[in-house]
Amino acid sequence: MDLTPPPAGKKPRVAALVGATAVGKTAAALALAAGLNAEIVNADSLQVYRELDIGTAKPTVAERARVPHHLIDVADPPESFDAARFCREGRAVLDELRRRGVPPLVVGGTGLYLKALLGGLFAQGEPAPGVRDRVRQELASLGLPVLYARLIHLDPATASRLHPHDTYRIVRALEVMAATGKPLSEFIKAHRFQDMPYEVLKLGLELPREELYRRIDLRVEVMLEAGWLDEIEGLLSRYPPDLKPLQSLGYRHLINYLTGRWSWDEALTLLTRDTRRYAKRQLTWFGSDPAVRWFHPDQVEDMAEVLAEFFG
Repeated sequence: MDLTPPPAGKKPRVAALVGATAVGKTAAALALAAGLNAEIVNADSLQVYRELDIGTAKPTVAERARVPHHLIDVADPPESFDAARFCREGRAVLDELRRRGVPPLVVGGTGLYLKALLGGLFAQGEPAPGVRDRVRQELASLGLPVLYARLIHLDPATASRLHPHDTYRIVRALEVMAATGKPLSEFIKAHRFQDMPYEVLKLGLELPREELYRRIDLRVEVMLEAGWLDEIEGLLSRYPPDLKPLQSLGYRHLINYLTGRWSWDEALTLLTRDTRRYAKRQLTWFGSDPAVRWFHPDQVEDMAEVLAEFFG
């Protein structure tokens, strides 16, 4: 294993811990941050929301008391929270930690959020109201599957990285296409996330595929035993089921059960299948990044040594 730290530079140093869902990021991050006197910056797109606790595997109150966490519980479920907002607020947190001389450990599995934070976002702009209204009307009249099929035809690169149920991003990609005549993937390719104000060390956690799948299955069981269904019923008493965070992985599956659309067995089967598929997409995303140094989750001492060398 190469323990040589990156060359010294003037940019602030930021470490990131990435990996698929259920791989063990929370436990490893707590151990690493405590040993380094670091603070954790959340990079999970759902843990930013208040009230979504069990289904997001959010660090517990006790865990957050052990190590300070940032960008957890910073938005109410109806609020808009995207990669641009995460980049803006995340960089503000990193600036504050730098001023205090505290090492930052960015932890999460939302690849786009990490990429935005560390490499910036391109200026996409807002589509004209007429374009936005037309796409939204098509969503209401034709349905999401038709719009997703259109995106596959017009911008297969973008469609391939989106879940077919990701209403917000599918609609957004079609708005960009309608407003500019160019696919969203072309803008992303041109930008290449080159706004890099930090010197970054990326650590990744990996497990054999079957072991990861066993952890995913166990996590679903633990969440259900902890009262995940009760959490969702409470959310549905206050918010509509089509709210963006409630259409996320797991929440939409159990909402379909609670509303009678799916049986219990069907909901669990599809939840397990889709969580595994999500983990595979995460592995593909992070696996394509040559900067990530990969470790087994139990290799905490090795990762701690790399971090100590990096932060010096």
